[in-house]
Amino acid sequence: MSGKSDKKSYEAELRTLQIELLKFQNHVKDKGLRVLILMEGRDAAGKGGTIKRLSEHLNPRGCRIVALAKPSDVERTQWYFQRYVAHLPSAGEIVVFDRSWYNRAGVEPVMGFCTQEEHREFLREVPKFEEMIINSGIIFFKFYLSVSKDEQKRRFKERLTDPLKQFKISPVDRRSQELWDQYSVAKYSMLLASHTPISPWTIVSSDNKKEARINIFKYILSSVEYPNKIDKKALKYDEKLVRDGAVEIKRIEAGLNKDGLKSIS
Repeated sequence: MSGKSDKKSYEAELRTLQIELLKFQNHVKDKGLRVLILMEGRDAAGKGGTIKRLSEHLNPRGCRIVALAKPSDVERTQWYFQRYVAHLPSAGEIVVFDRSWYNRAGVEPVMGFCTQEEHREFLREVPKFEEMIINSGIIFFKFYLSVSKDEQKRRFKERLTDPLKQFKISPVDRRSQELWDQYSVAKYSMLLASHTPISPWTIVSSDNKKEARINIFKYILSSVEYPNKIDKKALKYDEKLVRDGAVEIKRIEAGLNKDGLKSIS
Protein backbone atom coordinates (compact mmCIF):
# COMPACT_ATOMS: atom_id res chain seq x y z
CA MET A 1 0.00 0.00 0.00
CA SER A 2 1.32 3.44 -0.93
CA GLY A 3 1.97 6.26 1.49
CA LYS A 4 -1.00 8.19 0.06
CA SER A 5 -3.29 5.22 0.59
CA ASP A 6 -2.06 4.82 4.15
CA LYS A 7 -2.73 8.51 4.83
CA LYS A 8 -6.22 8.36 3.34
CA SER A 9 -7.02 5.23 5.34
CA TYR A 10 -5.79 6.86 8.55
CA GLU A 11 -7.71 10.07 7.91
CA ALA A 12 -10.91 8.17 7.11
CA GLU A 13 -10.65 6.07 10.27
CA LEU A 14 -9.73 9.11 12.35
CA ARG A 15 -12.79 10.99 11.07
CA THR A 16 -15.06 8.05 11.92
CA LEU A 17 -13.68 7.90 15.46
CA GLN A 18 -13.88 11.67 15.94
CA ILE A 19 -17.57 11.51 14.99
CA GLU A 20 -18.01 8.79 17.61
CA LEU A 21 -16.20 10.91 20.20
CA LEU A 22 -18.61 13.74 19.45
CA LYS A 23 -21.57 11.37 19.92
CA PHE A 24 -20.07 10.35 23.23
CA GLN A 25 -19.57 13.98 24.27
CA ASN A 26 -23.22 14.73 23.50
CA HIS A 27 -24.21 11.79 25.72
CA VAL A 28 -21.90 13.06 28.48
CA LYS A 29 -23.61 16.46 28.31
CA ASP A 30 -27.15 15.04 28.14
CA LYS A 31 -26.63 12.74 31.12
CA GLY A 32 -24.43 15.07 33.18
CA LEU A 33 -21.57 12.58 33.22
CA ARG A 34 -18.01 13.44 34.24
CA VAL A 35 -15.09 12.03 32.26
CA LEU A 36 -11.39 12.29 33.12
CA ILE A 37 -8.59 11.19 30.78
CA LEU A 38 -4.90 11.25 31.76
CA MET A 39 -2.23 11.18 29.05
CA GLU A 40 1.16 10.24 30.43
CA GLY A 41 4.42 9.03 28.92
CA ARG A 42 8.01 10.00 28.32
CA ASP A 43 8.91 13.24 26.55
CA ALA A 44 8.03 13.08 22.82
CA ALA A 45 5.81 10.02 23.32
CA GLY A 46 2.98 11.67 21.37
CA LYS A 47 0.72 12.93 24.15
CA GLY A 48 0.11 16.38 22.69
CA GLY A 49 -0.74 15.15 19.20
CA THR A 50 -3.13 12.54 20.58
CA ILE A 51 -4.90 15.13 22.74
CA LYS A 52 -5.15 17.52 19.79
CA ARG A 53 -6.84 14.91 17.59
CA LEU A 54 -9.08 13.77 20.42
CA SER A 55 -10.40 17.25 21.18
CA GLU A 56 -10.24 19.16 17.90
CA HIS A 57 -13.86 18.47 16.86
CA LEU A 58 -15.41 18.32 20.33
CA ASN A 59 -17.40 21.23 21.71
CA PRO A 60 -14.86 23.29 23.68
CA ARG A 61 -17.58 24.24 26.18
CA GLY A 62 -17.68 20.65 27.32
CA CYS A 63 -14.06 19.60 26.85
CA ARG A 64 -11.12 21.08 28.74
CA ILE A 65 -7.42 20.39 28.28
CA VAL A 66 -5.37 20.79 31.46
CA ALA A 67 -1.61 21.28 31.14
CA LEU A 68 -0.39 22.84 34.36
CA ALA A 69 2.84 24.79 34.68
CA LYS A 70 5.22 24.13 37.55
CA PRO A 71 3.62 24.83 40.95
CA SER A 72 3.71 28.34 42.39
CA ASP A 73 5.31 29.12 45.75
CA VAL A 74 1.87 28.95 47.37
CA GLU A 75 0.99 25.66 45.67
CA ARG A 76 4.23 24.13 46.95
CA THR A 77 2.92 24.61 50.50
CA GLN A 78 -0.37 22.81 49.76
CA TRP A 79 -1.35 19.15 49.70
CA TYR A 80 0.27 17.81 46.53
CA PHE A 81 -3.02 16.82 44.86
CA GLN A 82 -4.80 20.08 45.75
CA ARG A 83 -4.11 22.02 42.56
CA TYR A 84 -5.22 19.07 40.43
CA VAL A 85 -8.52 18.66 42.28
CA ALA A 86 -9.57 22.13 41.13
CA HIS A 87 -9.47 20.92 37.51
CA LEU A 88 -11.51 17.72 37.86
CA PRO A 89 -14.58 17.54 35.59
CA SER A 90 -17.96 18.96 36.49
CA ALA A 91 -21.25 17.49 35.24
CA GLY A 92 -21.32 17.24 31.45
CA GLU A 93 -17.55 17.69 31.04
CA ILE A 94 -14.69 15.75 29.53
CA VAL A 95 -11.33 16.82 30.98
CA VAL A 96 -8.02 15.68 29.49
CA PHE A 97 -4.80 16.09 31.46
CA ASP A 98 -1.64 16.57 29.38
CA ARG A 99 0.53 15.18 32.14
CA SER A 100 -0.97 15.12 35.60
CA TRP A 101 -0.22 14.40 39.24
CA TYR A 102 2.03 11.65 37.88
CA ASN A 103 4.73 14.28 37.42
CA ARG A 104 5.67 13.21 40.94
CA ALA A 105 6.13 9.64 39.73
CA GLY A 106 8.43 10.52 36.83
CA VAL A 107 9.92 13.93 36.08
CA GLU A 108 10.11 15.19 39.66
CA PRO A 109 12.03 12.33 41.31
CA VAL A 110 14.29 11.83 38.29
CA MET A 111 15.16 15.53 37.96
CA GLY A 112 15.41 16.11 41.72
CA PHE A 113 12.35 18.38 41.88
CA CYS A 114 11.01 16.45 44.89
CA THR A 115 12.58 14.49 47.74
CA GLN A 116 12.69 10.71 47.93
CA GLU A 117 10.26 10.85 50.83
CA GLU A 118 7.83 13.01 48.83
CA HIS A 119 8.06 10.49 46.00
CA ARG A 120 7.38 7.56 48.34
CA GLU A 121 4.47 9.41 49.95
CA PHE A 122 2.97 10.09 46.54
CA LEU A 123 3.13 6.40 45.60
CA ARG A 124 1.37 5.56 48.89
CA GLU A 125 -1.35 8.16 48.45
CA VAL A 126 -2.16 8.01 44.73
CA PRO A 127 -4.21 4.75 44.78
CA LYS A 128 -6.42 6.18 47.55
CA PHE A 129 -6.79 9.50 45.73
CA GLU A 130 -7.85 7.80 42.51
CA GLU A 131 -10.24 5.49 44.34
CA MET A 132 -11.97 8.60 45.70
CA ILE A 133 -12.18 10.07 42.19
CA ILE A 134 -13.80 6.91 40.82
CA ASN A 135 -16.11 6.46 43.81
CA SER A 136 -17.37 10.00 43.21
CA GLY A 137 -18.74 8.80 39.87
CA ILE A 138 -16.09 10.09 37.48
CA ILE A 139 -15.37 7.90 34.42
CA PHE A 140 -11.58 7.64 34.56
CA PHE A 141 -8.98 6.60 31.96
CA LYS A 142 -5.20 6.47 32.49
CA PHE A 143 -3.07 6.13 29.36
CA TYR A 144 0.71 5.75 29.27
CA LEU A 145 2.20 6.26 25.79
CA SER A 146 5.27 4.04 25.50
CA VAL A 147 7.97 5.25 23.09
CA SER A 148 11.30 3.53 22.44
CA LYS A 149 14.62 5.21 23.15
CA ASP A 150 15.62 5.33 19.48
CA GLU A 151 12.30 6.84 18.42
CA GLN A 152 12.45 9.43 21.18
CA LYS A 153 15.92 10.41 19.99
CA ARG A 154 14.65 10.75 16.41
CA ARG A 155 11.74 12.94 17.50
CA PHE A 156 14.00 15.20 19.56
CA LYS A 157 16.24 15.68 16.53
CA GLU A 158 13.20 16.55 14.41
CA ARG A 159 12.07 19.12 16.98
CA LEU A 160 15.46 20.81 16.96
CA THR A 161 15.39 21.27 13.18
CA ASP A 162 11.70 22.23 12.80
CA PRO A 163 10.97 25.87 13.78
CA LEU A 164 7.34 24.98 14.45
CA LYS A 165 8.34 22.32 16.99
CA GLN A 166 11.27 23.96 18.75
CA PHE A 167 8.99 25.32 21.49
CA LYS A 168 8.47 21.71 22.60
CA ILE A 169 12.11 21.29 23.60
CA SER A 170 12.85 22.10 27.25
CA PRO A 171 15.88 21.55 29.49
CA VAL A 172 14.08 18.52 30.94
CA ASP A 173 13.60 17.09 27.43
CA ARG A 174 17.27 17.56 26.63
CA ARG A 175 18.23 15.26 29.49
CA SER A 176 15.65 12.56 28.76
CA GLN A 177 18.01 10.39 26.74
CA GLU A 178 20.86 10.44 29.24
CA LEU A 179 18.42 9.78 32.10
CA TRP A 180 16.59 7.00 30.24
CA ASP A 181 17.39 4.32 32.82
CA GLN A 182 16.28 6.49 35.75
CA TYR A 183 12.97 7.18 34.01
CA SER A 184 12.62 3.43 33.40
CA VAL A 185 12.98 2.70 37.12
CA ALA A 186 10.49 5.48 37.91
CA LYS A 187 7.96 4.05 35.42
CA TYR A 188 8.25 0.60 36.94
CA SER A 189 7.75 1.96 40.46
CA MET A 190 4.76 3.99 39.28
CA LEU A 191 3.05 0.99 37.70
CA LEU A 192 3.65 -1.23 40.73
CA ALA A 193 2.10 1.38 43.04
CA SER A 194 -0.74 2.76 40.94
CA HIS A 195 -1.99 0.01 38.62
CA THR A 196 -4.96 -1.20 40.66
CA PRO A 197 -8.16 -3.13 39.85
CA ILE A 198 -10.27 -0.01 40.33
CA SER A 199 -7.85 2.37 38.56
CA PRO A 200 -5.85 0.42 35.97
CA TRP A 201 -3.24 1.77 33.55
CA THR A 202 -3.59 1.26 29.81
CA ILE A 203 -0.22 1.17 28.03
CA VAL A 204 -0.10 2.12 24.35
CA SER A 205 2.95 1.59 22.13
CA SER A 206 3.50 4.94 20.41
CA ASP A 207 6.47 4.57 18.07
CA ASN A 208 3.82 4.97 15.37
CA LYS A 209 1.89 8.06 16.49
CA LYS A 210 -1.05 7.57 14.15
CA GLU A 211 -1.62 3.96 15.21
CA ALA A 212 -1.37 5.00 18.87
CA ARG A 213 -4.02 7.71 18.45
CA ILE A 214 -6.42 5.45 16.61
CA ASN A 215 -6.09 2.72 19.22
CA ILE A 216 -6.52 5.08 22.17
CA PHE A 217 -9.74 6.44 20.69
CA LYS A 218 -10.99 2.92 20.00
CA TYR A 219 -10.17 1.90 23.56
CA ILE A 220 -12.12 4.83 25.04
CA LEU A 221 -15.12 4.36 22.76
CA SER A 222 -15.26 0.59 23.26
CA SER A 223 -15.27 1.14 27.04
CA VAL A 224 -18.29 3.46 27.22
CA GLU A 225 -21.91 3.41 26.09
CA TYR A 226 -23.76 6.13 24.15
CA PRO A 227 -26.64 6.30 21.64
CA ASN A 228 -26.18 5.40 17.95
CA LYS A 229 -22.82 3.74 18.54
CA ILE A 230 -21.24 2.12 15.47
CA ASP A 231 -20.65 -1.61 15.26
CA LYS A 232 -18.26 -2.79 17.95
CA LYS A 233 -16.04 -4.40 15.30
CA ALA A 234 -15.08 -0.89 14.12
CA LEU A 235 -13.93 -0.08 17.64
CA LYS A 236 -11.74 -3.14 18.16
CA TYR A 237 -8.29 -1.96 19.19
CA ASP A 238 -5.01 -3.74 18.45
CA GLU A 239 -4.08 -5.77 21.50
CA LYS A 240 -0.49 -5.91 20.27
CA LEU A 241 -0.27 -2.14 20.75
CA VAL A 242 -2.62 -1.69 23.70
CA ARG A 243 -1.96 -3.61 26.88
CA ASP A 244 -3.03 -3.67 30.49
CA GLY A 245 -0.69 -2.29 33.16
CA ALA A 246 -0.27 -5.73 34.73
CA VAL A 247 0.94 -7.08 31.38
CA GLU A 248 3.37 -4.16 31.14
CA ILE A 249 4.75 -4.91 34.61
CA LYS A 250 5.44 -8.51 33.57
CA ARG A 251 6.99 -7.31 30.32
CA ILE A 252 9.30 -4.98 32.21
CA GLU A 253 10.30 -7.69 34.67
CA ALA A 254 11.07 -10.09 31.82
CA GLY A 255 13.18 -7.38 30.18
CA LEU A 256 15.03 -6.66 33.40
CA ASN A 257 15.97 -10.31 33.69
CA LYS A 258 17.12 -10.46 30.07
CA ASP A 259 18.38 -7.09 28.86
CA GLY A 260 18.32 -4.75 31.84
CA LEU A 261 16.81 -1.27 31.83
CA LYS A 262 17.40 -0.66 28.12
CA SER A 263 14.36 -2.78 27.27
CA ILE A 264 11.95 -0.55 29.18
CA SER A 265 10.19 1.93 26.90
